[in-house]
Amino acid sequence: MTGESSASPLIFGGDAQSPRGALPVLPPLALYIHIPWCVRKCPYCDFNSHTASPVLPEEEYVDALLADLDQDLHAVYGRELSSIFFGGGTPSLFSADALGRLLKGVEQRIPFASDIEITLEANPGTFEQDKFVAYRKLGINRLSIGIQSFQQEKLQALGRIHNGDEAVRAAGMARQAGFDNFNLDLMHGLPNQSLDDALDDLRTAIALKPTHLSWYQLTLEPNTVFWNQPPTLPEDDTLWDIQEAGQALLAEHGYAQYEVSAYALPGRPARHNLNYWSFGDFIGIGAGAHGKLSHPDGRIVRTWKTRLPKDYLNPAKSFKAGEKALGNDEMPFEFLMNALRLTAGVESRLYPERTGLSLESLAEGRREAEQSGLLQVEPSRLAATERGQLFLNDLLQTFLT
Repeated sequence: MTGESSASPLIFGGDAQSPRGALPVLPPLALYIHIPWCVRKCPYCDFNSHTASPVLPEEEYVDALLADLDQDLHAVYGRELSSIFFGGGTPSLFSADALGRLLKGVEQRIPFASDIEITLEANPGTFEQDKFVAYRKLGINRLSIGIQSFQQEKLQALGRIHNGDEAVRAAGMARQAGFDNFNLDLMHGLPNQSLDDALDDLRTAIALKPTHLSWYQLTLEPNTVFWNQPPTLPEDDTLWDIQEAGQALLAEHGYAQYEVSAYALPGRPARHNLNYWSFGDFIGIGAGAHGKLSHPDGRIVRTWKTRLPKDYLNPAKSFKAGEKALGNDEMPFEFLMNALRLTAGVESRLYPERTGLSLESLAEGRREAEQSGLLQVEPSRLAATERGQLFLNDLLQTFLT
């Protein structure tokens, strides 16, 4: 599991209202594939991940994933896949043979774009050179490597199975396997972390020359070990100093911040996650996977799949755990909670294109947010100000009915 995949959007209550107008064009389509097993569950992790048994049910799980996909094919509407993201868990626990059979099955069902981005999450403790060469030959062209820290004390506190040297070697092996596009996942605000500790981690990551860095603050989430047994985290002043100094260091080395916690070299943002943040569509398959699918008549439906692997693999049980059609009153918040994470926001025209609603439906909230200094006064764009980025929850509340 890395922090890069974000295929579990917030789901809000309330019934769908009257139908919106037909969508002028359907958004791009992506595929999220969840592989829920890890070597060991980390104490901070609230993702749907489970400790792996000595032998993983690869064949059965691939069969289930393809059967799950078959049930969502009605919502493809002739589109091709612009990106695929293998998230988890630790997808790199699966063999190249299993992932190859899966990718072949997916392409037989939905055509791939000629420039498709296919990302695989991997952890340093699971790196094997031959396996990653084989992954690259399958067409997987991007890795997201869960480093979190290079310092042994911090790695132990986070429950990671690798050490700092293995993390450094993982990046080198990724390049040797043919991956010229990879993300490193790094946390800050770790237990007892100082400003110097955080910057040392960041300098080590930058020296490995990734094309993308996900750099985000550790948060304590419900239903985790850290939530029930909180570690000692840095004071707010230290966290602020880390954030400011880290952003300056990343900018100095050419990593532009394009989202709250995402930094990339020119031309290398994560296209799969850009699709989430611009309210694109994605099919979600696998235990606990979420999806968002638009229909030509204007319906937009969130879906979520059965969480427990044993239930997901049970032929007597349904893959789909639930679905919800979004109502008109929810649409401003649903769209903007994604779009306003982008530092440049999105073009205003995207709102009616992706929601089927007019820009006028945002007018009241937009005026309030602009007057509060949280939203840029720019008719052609929907973008937070610098202050709005810092107080994103306050900005989003403006559009929550």
